[in-house]
Amino acid sequence: MHSIMLKAKLHRAQVTHAVLDYEGSCAIDGEWLDLAGIREYEQIQIYNVDNGERFTTYAIRAEEGSKMISVNGAAAHKAGVGHRLIICTYAQYSEAELAQHKPHMLYFQPGNELSHTSHAIPVQVA
Repeated sequence: MHSIMLKAKLHRAQVTHAVLDYEGSCAIDGEWLDLAGIREYEQIQIYNVDNGERFTTYAIRAEEGSKMISVNGAAAHKAGVGHRLIICTYAQYSEAELAQHKPHMLYFQPGNELSHTSHAIPVQVA
């Protein structure tokens, strides 16, 4: 049996560019892709914290160290400059792989300053 699980998450990264007339995708700082284990052209889910939009596209590499999140093509209608996004990837894991699985999560402060990384989400308390 296999389960689809969270592979990686960029939490509250801010959109730096929204380019309607660019081939559809989402350009992400190459350092962040590497740190999160997201491959170029990998499918990503984007959740817009500011307007509730949820959409699917794929990741492309932006210049390393640029702090860029560029939402391109038709997706530029769903996220504007300054919007805060949660960008996730998911993968299928076998039961044996699940015993060792830990997602890669990057957390951002305003201005796309990387706050910290984690491999677990804290338990939500009542």
